[in-house]
Amino acid sequence: MTRPSIRLRSAGALSLIVTLIWLGTALVTARLLTSELDEVFDSSLQETGQRILQLAVVDVLGREEEGVTQRVMALDEHEEYFTYIVRDDRGRILLTSHRADPARFPAFSDTGFHQADDQRFYHESAVSGTVALTIAEPLSHRREVAREMALSLALPLVVMIPLSIAGIFYGLGYGLRPLVQLRAQLARRGAKDLSPLPTEDMATELRPIADTLNQLLARLDTAFAAERSFTANAAHELRTPLAGALAQVQRLRQTATDPESVRRAEEVEATLKRLTRLSERLMQLARAEGARLLTDTPQDLRPILRIVAGDFAQGADAGRVTLTLPDTPIASDIDPDAVAILARNLIENALRHGQGPVAVTLDPQGILTVENDCPPILPDDLAALSGRFVRGKDAGDGSGLGLAIVHTIAERIGSPLRLASPLSGKSTGFSASILLRGTPYQEPSR
Repeated sequence: MTRPSIRLRSAGALSLIVTLIWLGTALVTARLLTSELDEVFDSSLQETGQRILQLAVVDVLGREEEGVTQRVMALDEHEEYFTYIVRDDRGRILLTSHRADPARFPAFSDTGFHQADDQRFYHESAVSGTVALTIAEPLSHRREVAREMALSLALPLVVMIPLSIAGIFYGLGYGLRPLVQLRAQLARRGAKDLSPLPTEDMATELRPIADTLNQLLARLDTAFAAERSFTANAAHELRTPLAGALAQVQRLRQTATDPESVRRAEEVEATLKRLTRLSERLMQLARAEGARLLTDTPQDLRPILRIVAGDFAQGADAGRVTLTLPDTPIASDIDPDAVAILARNLIENALRHGQGPVAVTLDPQGILTVENDCPPILPDDLAALSGRFVRGKDAGDGSGLGLAIVHTIAERIGSPLRLASPLSGKSTGFSASILLRGTPYQEPSR
């Protein structure tokens, strides 16, 4: 199962933490504000009650008749949050607000705040307890104010939380950009590029990782260099004893009179020739993997290809190779030896596995194409031909390294090797093409 990215996991965790902090802060703030509002409402309730009590005492003492209930009439329609009643020491109602329901006002004996029937009461008496006022405020009013206050706190969170999450995602993306750049830098590297990573402008947190990677690349480079050196040295050291053994076998074959001895000598000679060709291919492969393939001075590709094609003008394959070159020079910065190795292996591969002529073409854009006639190759087999020691069905005494050497050179010079079968417009044939980084030669302006 694929795990989420570090950015997504970090952004999700930070977003959850920030959201919980915002919500927790809002809840604590709402709680504190509700407590403060209760104090403000209680203070307002007390002050209003004391003010009404003073007016009620004056009104009651100025009456001619005792125990008469008087209801204060409203001047206009309005929302009445405070209702009150005034009683005497006998419990008779002397004064009420216009919406007060005496049945909902309990008789309190203690001065102060009380709570009953979903209302908040304040009770206080005057004139030696002969006049007592009870004022009430519905708790629904306070809850409504608290709800509106909580809503006013929550509405900004609807905007702030998504903005905070978006800011977290952007900030993490911006902060992790050096890591993305390091990943892209490693992804752009070829399979053979083991050069150290530059760490001068790298973020401080990534330098230990880059240093570790550089150490690993250095060890890999050393191991590969030792492998290439061993391959090249072993192949080079084998050339002399193989040549001596081949000469001795050829002499033995010429002097032998027994047909069975001649046959065995010919078999040994063929085996020694295969070993000689294999040692040459191994040296070419070592050069393709480790030598410098690009030069500072571009050179014309045409003379190199003429020399390589000329080597096949004699022997059993004489007349099979046709070379087509452009009229103008094609300059390339690829090492001439690498071009010769590449072209020779492509031509030998075409001669060995094909029938009839082999067409070698260099176009004005610097694309080298080698074509031969042969039965069509399946796509799966075609994709595997550039592997090491992979040989076709009719490979004969081939080493299976020709296309592998070409493929290695193509990777290191940055030009992909393109294999196709059958040929365009035909039902048979095989072609191999590669861009040799060439450009038509131009005379310098005077």
